[in-house]
Amino acid sequence: MPVNAETFEQQASYDIIIAGAGCAGLSLLYGLITEIKLCQLRVLVIDKSLEKSNDRTWCFWETEKGPFESIVCKQWDSITVYKNNFSKQLITAPFTYKMIQGLDFYNFVIKEAKKSPNIYWQEASITNIEAIDNSAIVYWEGGSAKASKVFSSILPVDSLYTISQSTNTQPFLWQHFKGLLVEFDKPVFDANIATLMDFNVDQKGATAFMYLLPLDNKKALVEYTLFSKSILKPSDYDSELICYLNKHYANVSFEILHNEIGAIPMTTQTFANSVAPIYVIGTLGNAVKSSTGYAFHFIQEQVGQIVKDLANNQPVKTEIHNTRHQFYDAVLLYILDHQLMEGSEIFKRIFEKNKASTIFKFLSNTSTIFEDICIMRSLPTSIFLPAAIKVLLRRA
Repeated sequence: MPVNAETFEQQASYDIIIAGAGCAGLSLLYGLITEIKLCQLRVLVIDKSLEKSNDRTWCFWETEKGPFESIVCKQWDSITVYKNNFSKQLITAPFTYKMIQGLDFYNFVIKEAKKSPNIYWQEASITNIEAIDNSAIVYWEGGSAKASKVFSSILPVDSLYTISQSTNTQPFLWQHFKGLLVEFDKPVFDANIATLMDFNVDQKGATAFMYLLPLDNKKALVEYTLFSKSILKPSDYDSELICYLNKHYANVSFEILHNEIGAIPMTTQTFANSVAPIYVIGTLGNAVKSSTGYAFHFIQEQVGQIVKDLANNQPVKTEIHNTRHQFYDAVLLYILDHQLMEGSEIFKRIFEKNKASTIFKFLSNTSTIFEDICIMRSLPTSIFLPAAIKVLLRRA
């Protein structure tokens, strides 16, 4: 949608436009309003709906209190992993595993942002973003605006499906899930222990596990999660969830309070590149860890780097995954994509032979070379070495 110079000059102007008010967009907004050097910037936030719902739950690990500590609804210091007859409980220290509910996050950031008179809101579907004369213009249904910088997290779901079905040589899996918030009529859970992975479920020819996060001794979020090339029908998740609950908590009545369903891309493919003055963030900006689907932790890391760059008047950098850990992710994805080893066996071996703190550091891209070696020694060289060579040759 080209625009002439006169029309461009007449556009409403902002310092920053945030395109998309999901986790990444609102995390960036919160970073801007809480940084003293940036809190006076004129910022426009555009999203197709500013009426938020409790559409998702984010879990992450921290070693100390973070910026969203006040809305953490539950945290755990122990996790468990199950596969066949193997079970292990791990103490997470110095990390704590934390949960934030989507609606709490949205409401918290929006409430704080609305205290600032220089934050503006537009509820609309964005139709185009383009760079013009060192600035950028954002078009939406019924209007447009310009800014010195635009940060976009908008990635149409259709384009994700297109990428997943493409002939690109890089693997593409989905981490897809459905979760139920259930409440039993009597105590059934140990509220101090989170089940990170229970692989004793139907694997569907892929990697599947149950993820159980108790909020108290009667209530828990239970999610059936898979890493696979295709996404299930909603009824398929439901049948596995109900089967699991009936198997483990037989003869105890429960009520379903809430449900959530989603799919996260797991790939080393690049969806879009940041080219000043338009920057991509969140899933669009490759903030998701490709081998696990973890996003919240890495979105905060990405946003923190952006805010730091803006505050110091430095060129904005959005890349957060370093080369070494990107390589590990690519190797693991290659193995899962080519089904060279069951995902359940990979994760079982990692948790069997390592401390939770080492694993969390590895998963958060903060592990040392020595810790990386400890993780790698958990896995069969006969599978991982050829896969690593394949990935290296593909990159060459």
